[in-house]
Amino acid sequence: MNLVCLDMEGVLVPEIWIAFAEETGIPELKRTTRDEPDYDKLMQYRINILKEHGLGLKEIQAVIAKIDPLPGAKEFLDALRAQVQVVILSDTFEEFAMPLMKKLGYPTILCNSLEVAEDGTITGHKMRCSQSKLTTVKAFQSIGYDTIAAGDSFNDLAMIQASKAGFLFRTTEQIKKDYPNLPAFETFDDLLHAIEQAL
Repeated sequence: MNLVCLDMEGVLVPEIWIAFAEETGIPELKRTTRDEPDYDKLMQYRINILKEHGLGLKEIQAVIAKIDPLPGAKEFLDALRAQVQVVILSDTFEEFAMPLMKKLGYPTILCNSLEVAEDGTITGHKMRCSQSKLTTVKAFQSIGYDTIAAGDSFNDLAMIQASKAGFLFRTTEQIKKDYPNLPAFETFDDLLHAIEQAL
């Protein structure tokens, strides 16, 4: 039994924080998991910047409402889901992901949640479990699934390496250089073909 585990941001949809940084003109918010491997540190950094600028969940959700999946992402997902079960494993938050899941045809997503004050200020975040992507892949394997994984960032590497087949997708030159043994693809057609070969 195969199960495909995909990252969301940078793979199926644009990076939410980068879109928000561009919309607000706050370049510091462009920092993502491609730049900072420690997710708790990254989120604390983001929360501090939001606080500094008086921005909260409502402003981020307004930007998310304008974000569309990457060109070809929905077609790729539809073609993949016609052949195999797919789960999106993301370090994003339910409060961010749902409008994007609607645009992708409501695939299954496992992600985290935000702690939000009554006035909409983001005060913290709650991770589903530690090392959520790796932990989840190992849990799937423990109930009889062979996982195939793809992602673009530091926080995807553990699930990619723990899977029977794993791929980098539209990643950075640095990650490609650091992990030359991992096949890296730039187009949905190439990634789909690689996953089909691994099934």
